[in-house]
Amino acid sequence: MEDQPKKLHTSNGGAPRKIIFGKYEMGRLLGKGTFAKVYHARNLKTSESVAIKVINKGMVKKEGLMEQITREISVMRLVRHPNVVEIKEVMATKQKVFFVMEYVKGGELFAKVARGKLKEDAARKYFQQLISAVDFCHSRGVSHRDLKPENLLLDEDGNLKISDFGLSALPEQLRNDGLLHTQCGTPAYVAPEVLRKKGYDGAKADIWSCGVILYVLLAGFLPFQDENVMKMYTKIFKAEFECPPWFSYESKRLISKLLVADPAKRITIPGIMKVPWFCKGFTRPIAFSIQEPAQESSLEQKEGKELDLVRSKSSPPFYNAFEFISSMSSGFDLSSLFENRRKSGSLFTSKCSASTIMNKLESLAKKLNFKFMLMKDYKVRMQGVSEGRKGKLAVTAEVFEVAPEVALVEFSKSAGDTFEYKKFCEEDARPALKDIVWSWQGENCVSND
Repeated sequence: MEDQPKKLHTSNGGAPRKIIFGKYEMGRLLGKGTFAKVYHARNLKTSESVAIKVINKGMVKKEGLMEQITREISVMRLVRHPNVVEIKEVMATKQKVFFVMEYVKGGELFAKVARGKLKEDAARKYFQQLISAVDFCHSRGVSHRDLKPENLLLDEDGNLKISDFGLSALPEQLRNDGLLHTQCGTPAYVAPEVLRKKGYDGAKADIWSCGVILYVLLAGFLPFQDENVMKMYTKIFKAEFECPPWFSYESKRLISKLLVADPAKRITIPGIMKVPWFCKGFTRPIAFSIQEPAQESSLEQKEGKELDLVRSKSSPPFYNAFEFISSMSSGFDLSSLFENRRKSGSLFTSKCSASTIMNKLESLAKKLNFKFMLMKDYKVRMQGVSEGRKGKLAVTAEVFEVAPEVALVEFSKSAGDTFEYKKFCEEDARPALKDIVWSWQGENCVSND
């Protein structure tokens, strides 16, 4: 019998209810792919609607796609933004992985475009939200690599949400030349440098895809299309397209800067955000990861905002990720679920007490002249006083208990520049904390002794 955490309960009407993990009531099927099915579900405690993606581990492992699945989880945890579909938690049995995600009830943006072109103001709103979310992803070192209207969902208020990070790339996938080399994405939306198979900058390739999306929103059809695929590729390589007569001069000008064959000459996101057409009515949303301390505590009280944490007042939160890891096939490392796998070393284990670790973190902040703020028990925010490339660097550090005598400490960037954060981890945190570190993530395995 399959090892699945499902119990059948009978409702008042006699129809069986399918409950998983004692937490969610499974509902109708929303969609399915080769390895996964997505269901509507209800959180029994809060009555909140969620979408649950159920992945068949056996099929995924057989096709060698486990890394893609874990990368999607890792990425979705990294990019918590109002215009990105939120991952609430991940659960697993021996046969299946369950992604519990925000339920976005408005459907795909593709369905709206399929009915015809959008008015310029509506297209601009979606494009603004798309660029805002993509900019945030890039600031976290993530390139999506498969942006298209089918992967853009709309919530009940008509706000855009990016989904499907299965093909996204993290920095560790860069080769020595600093470029990505995996050919992926949907041909009509893919940048020419990706099709050439010579290596590409994932962020610049995403900007091309955003350009194609903007064109499609305004036109109702693709800029590069031909029944012959090779002819379509030729048009893409040359960035050969025509704008319909109803495009405004300003929108045409922006698209001509987005759809540039040479990625070095393509407009950047800071450049896009200075274009008057783009700026009209634009307000940048505040990403969830840069909430101020007073707001963050109330945000995290909501069900499922933090993954797999059980808190008590007298001890650090318990990191029960190991139950999930042990449920996976032996030898498969799922540490990337709880760390972005960058070589910056932002996760370490320690045999010291939580209070000792907190004192050491406070000493680190004082040494660097960072403000040190206690956000809640065993969670602190350290903020630099000097302006960096993207404002003041702010780093959150949280201590978790993984065993009676083992603590895990996780750093994450709350605000500021990604490269300045990496420098903080490598050049400041590592040397200052060496006395309390048992092992840094990716260097040694933590034993269960």
